Amino acid sequence: MTETRPRGVALAFAAVYLIWGSTYLGIAFALEAFPPFILGGLRFVLAGSVLYAWARWQGAPRPQLIHWRSAVFLGVLFFLCGNGSVSWAEQTVPSGLTAVLVAVVPIWAVLLEWLKPGGVRPSGGTLTGMVLGFGGVALMMLPGQALASHPIGLAGPLVLVIASLLWACGTLYSRSAPLPASTPLVAAMEMLCGGIALLLLAAVTGEWRQFSPQAITPKAGLAFLYLFTFGSLIGFTAFAYLAKVTTPVKVSTYAFVNPMVAVFLGWLLAGERLSARTLMASLAIVAAVVVIVVSRGARARLPARQQTADEVPAITDEIPAV
Repeated sequence: MTETRPRGVALAFAAVYLIWGSTYLGIAFALEAFPPFILGGLRFVLAGSVLYAWARWQGAPRPQLIHWRSAVFLGVLFFLCGNGSVSWAEQTVPSGLTAVLVAVVPIWAVLLEWLKPGGVRPSGGTLTGMVLGFGGVALMMLPGQALASHPIGLAGPLVLVIASLLWACGTLYSRSAPLPASTPLVAAMEMLCGGIALLLLAAVTGEWRQFSPQAITPKAGLAFLYLFTFGSLIGFTAFAYLAKVTTPVKVSTYAFVNPMVAVFLGWLLAGERLSARTLMASLAIVAAVVVIVVSRGARARLPARQQTADEVPAITDEIPAV
C-alpha cells in the first residue's frame, strides 16, 4: 500500500460515508424536475466523460474493444438496472428506505458466490447475517401495513430488491471480466455506457417529451449539480483513493453507514418518517450487513491458503448512488 496521511484517509472516509449517503436525498430533490432516467443518464454521461478524460490524462492506456464490451455489460447492470432503478423507485419510495433496501447487495453477493459452480459455503457468521438480512426484507415487504408513515405500494420496493440482485450479479462478473487496470478508467467507461443506456431508455419511455428544462427549479438544479460533482466525481475519487491505501474490509463499511446517513438526512431535511415495523426491518438489514462485513473481514485475515471466494469482500458490494 502507498504511504498515506491519516487526515487524508479520514477525509476520504467522510466523503464516502456522508456524500454517498446523502445522494439518495439528492436524487429525491432532483426528481422534482428531472424524469428518473434522464436524471441518471445526464449525470453519468457527464461524470463518465470527465472521469475518462482525467484517467487518460493521468496515463491510463486506451481501452481495448474487449474492455468496452465488458463495460457495456457492467454499465447496464450497475447504472441502468442499479442506479436507474433507484431513481425510478424514489418517485414513490422515501430516500432513506431506498438506501436501506439496496443495502442488501452484500447479502445477494454472498448467496451468488455460494451458488455458482465451485462455490464455497459461507461461514457461520456470514450465514447468520444472510438470514437476518432476508428476514428484514421479508418483514418490510409483508402486506397489509404501510412501509413508511404512508402507503407507498410494493412496486418500488420490489424493483429495488431486484436491482440489488442485478448489482450483485455485476459485482460477481466484474471480478473476472476483462477490464483495464485503472480503477478510475473502468468506472468512467461503465458510467458512460450505463448513462447512454439510460438516455436511450428515457427516449423509449417518452421521458424526453415530458422533460422541460424551463421547469427545473433552483432546488432541483442544485441537487443535480451536487449529484454530478460530489456524488459522482468527488465521492468516487475518494472511494478510488481508499481502495488503494486501505483494506477492502474497511472500505466496505460504507455499505452499512450509507443507509444510516440516508435515513437520518431524509428525516431531517425531507420530513421522511418510518413506521415501527419498517424501522425494525431497517435495523435488521443494516445489522445483517454489519455482521457479513465483519465476518468476511475476519476470515480475510486468515492465511492465504485458508481463504475462499466469499472471504474477501468486494468493495462494490452495495449500490452507491454515485
